[in-house]
Amino acid sequence: MIVPRRVALRSLFALAVTAFTGGALGRIASRPPSGEHPAGPRDPHAFDEMYGGRHILGFSGPEGEPVALVDGRPLHLMRCADGGYVTPIDHYESCPTPRAAVRAAVDELGTAPLSPLAAAHGVHTDPTGGSPRGVHA
Repeated sequence: MIVPRRVALRSLFALAVTAFTGGALGRIASRPPSGEHPAGPRDPHAFDEMYGGRHILGFSGPEGEPVALVDGRPLHLMRCADGGYVTPIDHYESCPTPRAAVRAAVDELGTAPLSPLAAAHGVHTDPTGGSPRGVHA
């Protein structure tokens, strides 16, 4: 049986997204129940707050890189040459910290839900998101 290239590529992409999401969610599930972040109280990337009506969470990953979640969904953070951070939702400005980058993404999303693909450079697809810059998929 010959598998069309498109089906094979979709399957590989779905597998990659599932693996990333599973790893991120596994890390969250293994957090101590006391509410402490995995890397402890001195984690430079640690934050856990409500912002813009959404629950945002940040902590250091296994290699010390920042990991961010918006309403429990992973949000990819990219380091810029200037030392700041951007997300797939808001590529327009470099933010000084991961927390600031996640807040900028929440501001940009408006009321739109975060796409599961935002962990893999995706953007939201809800046209009613209210993006002031018109950022849509």
